Amino acid sequence: MAAVAVTSALVLAACGGSDSDGGGDKKTESAPAKNKGDGTLTIGQLLPQTGSLAYLGPPEFAGVDLAIKDINAAGGVNGKDVVGVKADSGDTDSGIAPAETDKLLKAKSDVVIGAASSGVSFTVIDKIMSAGVVQFSPANTSTDFDEGDYGKPDLYFRTAPSDILQGAVLANLLIEDGKQNVAILARQDAYGETLSKEVSKNLKDAGSTVAASVLYSEKTGPGDSQITEIANAKADAVLLIAFEETTTIIPKLIQAGAGPQDVSTYFVDGNTANYGKGDAASLPDGTLKGTKGTIPGAEAKSEFRDRLATVNDNLKDYAYSAESYDATVVSALAAIVAGDDSGEAIAKEIPGVTKGGEKCDSFEACAKLLKDDPKADIDYDGVSGPIELGETGSPTAASIGIYEYNGKNKISPIKYIAGTI
Repeated sequence: MAAVAVTSALVLAACGGSDSDGGGDKKTESAPAKNKGDGTLTIGQLLPQTGSLAYLGPPEFAGVDLAIKDINAAGGVNGKDVVGVKADSGDTDSGIAPAETDKLLKAKSDVVIGAASSGVSFTVIDKIMSAGVVQFSPANTSTDFDEGDYGKPDLYFRTAPSDILQGAVLANLLIEDGKQNVAILARQDAYGETLSKEVSKNLKDAGSTVAASVLYSEKTGPGDSQITEIANAKADAVLLIAFEETTTIIPKLIQAGAGPQDVSTYFVDGNTANYGKGDAASLPDGTLKGTKGTIPGAEAKSEFRDRLATVNDNLKDYAYSAESYDATVVSALAAIVAGDDSGEAIAKEIPGVTKGGEKCDSFEACAKLLKDDPKADIDYDGVSGPIELGETGSPTAASIGIYEYNGKNKISPIKYIAGTI
């Protein structure tokens, strides 16, 4: 059976993706900077301290904190240290993001790193951009950010690739593993619906069958009839597109005879966390052994993990830490190029510092090039990969990691797939 064309040089023709729930209103287009900044680059952090993606908060906060530490150690931005301000994005159910965003704006944030969830980002994007502030997400993957009015150049950027890439990699992984009849159980939100659609499309294009595609309420989780539908599909693989509700869904699938030890199971970035003893959420040892999952982003290498430990020595997950780090560094470099820390000035320079110029792989190295020649054209390649932001503010080149669980329900990477979008 032919596999989807996903290799170490995956090329996709279109651009899009979805990591969470939500739609969105139209975004304001960028305009020339109206006001100079106050001289101090302030980085707001709207990241999950609570809610269904809270496990992503520590690595994301650590990524930003380490970047600020590195930037200030190298001389700061335009002669002053960068300041960080933290807030909790929660999730769409909690609805706390707008009020937390107000706190960041009141603190004079020039750039807001976040949110992790696309759905949460859609609840604050207009508020942030109307204030002339950059929103730079390390984890949003919704296709809506690259479509329609949202696809126009503005103040929104992200370092995470869209789910068009993850959908292709997931489908190819299933096919490479010999799965020909796949059942999909997904959250009924923009994340679940879009990623499910992308995987289904790629599976069908390759000649595989989607035995069942079941959406469940993000608030209540799947009911008995939906679990039964997945079990009765008699699939040779189950793809679960979920968040923290994974710990309640897996026991239901096991009871129905469709658990990970009965049917090959696959996770996505929303639920590919550690579920061992001592983790925030846990399952009995052996429950997930052999289960595979995908997480957008390059490998958090040991040197980077060691440096993250200097700002948080309790990290257990590293998802999106590199993307958070790079979003912060790119923002700082753009402020140097602009000679201005205002959000609108930074937004105009962000795409340019990620592509097409002289390569540099650290803030210190890039900042030195700009100090030696203020008109230098730099191309920052970060710890998350080449970045290469396109005109919609999304990466045009990225990596997806493929992970597997051991008998202690801990994940480790198998390989990374690099691709262009």
